[in-house]
Amino acid sequence: MHEPSVPNEIPHRYLPRSSRAGLILGAMVAVGLIAFVARLTVDPDRAWQAYVSNWLFFASVAQGAIILAAATTITKAKWNWSLRRIALAFGAFLPVAFVLFLPMLTLGEDYFTWIGYMEHDEIVQKKAAYLNLPFLISRNVVGLLLLFGLSLYFVYLGLRPDLGQSPSESEDDPGRRAWRERLTPGWAGREREEVRSWRRMTVLAPALVLVFAVVMSIISIDYAMSLEPHWFSMLFPGWFFMGAFWGGIGAVTLTALYLKKRDSAMDEAVGPEQLHDLGKLVFGFSIFWMYLFFSQYLVIWYGKLPWEQEWLIHRTGETWGGLSLLVIILCFVLPFAGLIGKKPKLDPRWLGTFTVLALVGLWLERYLLIAPSLHDGSGAPFTLWEPLIGLLFLGAFLGTLRWFLSTFPLLQSWQPMGQPEMVEAEVARAPGTADRGSAATE
Repeated sequence: MHEPSVPNEIPHRYLPRSSRAGLILGAMVAVGLIAFVARLTVDPDRAWQAYVSNWLFFASVAQGAIILAAATTITKAKWNWSLRRIALAFGAFLPVAFVLFLPMLTLGEDYFTWIGYMEHDEIVQKKAAYLNLPFLISRNVVGLLLLFGLSLYFVYLGLRPDLGQSPSESEDDPGRRAWRERLTPGWAGREREEVRSWRRMTVLAPALVLVFAVVMSIISIDYAMSLEPHWFSMLFPGWFFMGAFWGGIGAVTLTALYLKKRDSAMDEAVGPEQLHDLGKLVFGFSIFWMYLFFSQYLVIWYGKLPWEQEWLIHRTGETWGGLSLLVIILCFVLPFAGLIGKKPKLDPRWLGTFTVLALVGLWLERYLLIAPSLHDGSGAPFTLWEPLIGLLFLGAFLGTLRWFLSTFPLLQSWQPMGQPEMVEAEVARAPGTADRGSAATE
């Protein structure tokens, strides 16, 4: 990764508030909610399949963006200095995601098919210690509260050092002032706040990444893999949470490109180095996504065991095969072919186009994790209802993101402390120095 120079003075910049954007995003939420209720009255099974798959996509993408911030904190990265606040902005969706998750706790036998198998299926009965609704509800609620809570605290630590400085009157408004006062009680001065936040973030980041892997694994097993209770894959949870991480990278990339076009300061801050690095991440994780998928496919194909093949057979037949192929094209073939080399990564329009295609492919992949396992064979496998219900989540997702970026500065003006191990200097020593040191030691 590049290590671009960071300006000495980083201005307070905000995404302008827009009542028009608020109306559009509110309308999207309303349309999505109406579509879900309408579908729920006609075909509740398909309505919940669309609801859960959309939740899995948008919640995992928002969490993946926070994990990108945590990962770059662990590695003490400098290349992303102008992207740190963008990555943290997706944390605004997490409280909404938790509220949207609560209806999913009411799902019963029509969704969790293993409930009906539990009475007569010996294999499922042996999994009863894990596959039971009280434990499922408990582990999901506790896990998400822990993951989202740690993530929001991480966002708070990243914000606090910047909020002690009052912006100019032209940039301030009652909403920003209220949040600044709410998040900075006991302000101890900029230098002390920076030191304290950075030290806590470096301790919290590894724990957050581990909790992310565990909780996202539980979510993927409970709401996707368990729908075919005889089938299991040790790689499935990793495939899911790494896809979430990749989705977070893609979402940060698209937001950075949007802000780069809208704001002159962001245009300068998100320069060729950042574009190149973001492009490398989008490109590289498309390959890794395909690697994880093929690793599962190869073992299943080679083993030729009926239970192992069941999951793939449902997704490669006449009904679902075309959509599965489209996922591979969108998530791997097009990003790989379109972003190979340096030049396309530096072109904002080119990079944005293939990032959008990858995210659409990932959204469709989340749907295919669920629907083929529950499809009763009637009706089209994919209809207009799925993206319409998705508007509920997309509107809330973009609305919370816009609220964060218009309430808190776009650029993080405080920078992490330098680490001694990263600034070691080679010191030239005169001939014989080592020998004298050895002799003195002896």
